[in-house]
Amino acid sequence: MLTVEKIGGTSMSAFGDVLNNIIFYNRQGPELYNRIFVVSAYAGVTNWLLENKKTGAPGVYHRISEFKKFHAALRDVTAQLKALNQQYVPLGLDLAVADTFIEQRMQDAKTYLDSLVNVLASGYVSSENVLQAAREILASIGEAHAAFNSVNILQNKGVNATLVDLSGFHDHKPYTIDQRIRHAFKNIKFDETVCIATGYAKGTEGIMREFDRGYSEVTFSKIAVAVRSQEAIIHKEYHLCSADPGLVGLDHCRPVGATNYDVADQLADVGMEAIHPKASKPLEINGINLRIKNTFEPAHAGTLITKDYVSAQTRVEVITGTDQVVMVDVYDPQMVGTAGFDLDIMRIFYELNISYAFKATSANSISVLIWEKDLKNNLVQQLEAKYEKVTVEKTAMVCLIGSNIDRPGLLAQAAGALAAEGVNIKSAGFALRKVNIQFIIDRADYKAAIVALNKSLADG
Repeated sequence: MLTVEKIGGTSMSAFGDVLNNIIFYNRQGPELYNRIFVVSAYAGVTNWLLENKKTGAPGVYHRISEFKKFHAALRDVTAQLKALNQQYVPLGLDLAVADTFIEQRMQDAKTYLDSLVNVLASGYVSSENVLQAAREILASIGEAHAAFNSVNILQNKGVNATLVDLSGFHDHKPYTIDQRIRHAFKNIKFDETVCIATGYAKGTEGIMREFDRGYSEVTFSKIAVAVRSQEAIIHKEYHLCSADPGLVGLDHCRPVGATNYDVADQLADVGMEAIHPKASKPLEINGINLRIKNTFEPAHAGTLITKDYVSAQTRVEVITGTDQVVMVDVYDPQMVGTAGFDLDIMRIFYELNISYAFKATSANSISVLIWEKDLKNNLVQQLEAKYEKVTVEKTAMVCLIGSNIDRPGLLAQAAGALAAEGVNIKSAGFALRKVNIQFIIDRADYKAAIVALNKSLADG
């Protein structure tokens, strides 16, 4: 069975566990093959190259974007990558070969980036396109580094391993991402080798332009479709759980086990991504099942996500949410009875490229929940210019999600569990399909709400 398997950055940093728990686990000889591993950069590396994903702390890219000298920063990252190499020598990495590879790759990157900076300084071209190219170049380095090291280690252990470098660093052919992937894999005999592919893939459309830091999952998905894999697997440092272990405790949650792509989309919509929605769609459309596994529990089957799964029993599969949202409430007495009144409101959100996760209406008001990071001053200004009153409030959202949660009393049970903890429900709703019941609450009550709902509906 041909599988395509993605290994995340945290797992890659623990590459000894990847070897023992994924690549060699219960396999030897020919059983090692018929697998394509799509690898992320080691944990933290892309933060050094671009910016810290969580804090926004600047990396090399920001020096370029602010017209500052970047050579010293690039040298610092080179030294950090070579220091990482030393950690994998006990696993079989040839340090001299690995250091030479990354030194050459960084030198080539410096040459490309110098050219871009010179073009940028000329003022003759759009800075947006030049800076986007700089992000693509920098992002590709981390995955190439991790993939090269992985192949070197495997080859030194006597495994036939093939590096599939999709970064196109020395390839100037104008391939789209899909064309590059098909070209890279077309002559490989999968039953004779382990393929290690970079999570970054170069293409004329620019993979970061649309997906930014979620690009490795998109590459993974596109490869699975291109080679028609029987199953796609994502190896993470944790299970896809019924609730966040950090909130409810490890003993009060469990792996989901089985669910469907609709549920995966619901999770992504509130920031708990099993997989990026743009990566899951090609898998779903092409009938490729997705499995989420815990790198550090290799004997566990993980969670299988399929297109048609529906739980035989009504149950809440995941309790999740976010405390990083705000509610924008638009009130206007002219709203009542006016057909399409929300169209103009939604047009403002559309023009500002702001997506929403929840919307509720009454006779004279429309409440829209958006990510706090997407809240822009001109959004409020444009709404206030047209409507009588606009209120913005920091909130949280908690959700009951599952493939089969349509049972009498569930809503009442959930509301009762929240009330028993003194959690006030500010708004609530669910669509007709009933795969996601959403409660909007005070931000300060977020953790208490998750714990209360989990204890009442999903614990054990």
